[in-house]
Amino acid sequence: MAAKNPRNKRVVISDPRAIRALAHPARQRIIDELYSGRVLTATECAELAGLTPSATSYHLRALERWGIVERAEASSDGRERPWRALGTGLQITSQSAESGRVATHAMMRTNVDRVLEQFEELSADDPWEDLSTLGRNRLWLTREETEQLAKDLNDVIDGFRKGRTATSHPAGTRSISLLLAVVPTGKPPHDS
Repeated sequence: MAAKNPRNKRVVISDPRAIRALAHPARQRIIDELYSGRVLTATECAELAGLTPSATSYHLRALERWGIVERAEASSDGRERPWRALGTGLQITSQSAESGRVATHAMMRTNVDRVLEQFEELSADDPWEDLSTLGRNRLWLTREETEQLAKDLNDVIDGFRKGRTATSHPAGTRSISLLLAVVPTGKPPHDS
């Protein structure tokens, strides 16, 4: 996370307590907006999350403690204190400890539920409706191939993300939700 300009990097979360901090649905909604490139006040985040500004401020401070968001420069009159993401995306890497597994699963449930809601919110007469897709595949890969697949998929996403945020993107673009999961299944081979 500590690069020359950390906001141009993916924020990697491995601490189970930080992952638990992500699992709250209101926090996920806020993170989704801030990581799309928006800079928002606690009041604006509260409107998105359906919370009071004071409750939202609590959530933002919790996310700040875990290195997920930070305060942006105050407005010229100093009254508004906006927040921004610390990077361009989040990556969860903790699965080893049981607490990490539980926290990761809670956060993933929240993400999957939000993507399902977005599928349901998309109307049949939306001209982009035919582009919504959900795919599920099963591959047989070595550990090294699985690592490479995850890296390649993230590289593809990062290539499309470059220079595009909620406030700066080419005309004709639209926000697209993407949920990517690479999950080993079955028993590991004996030589792992």
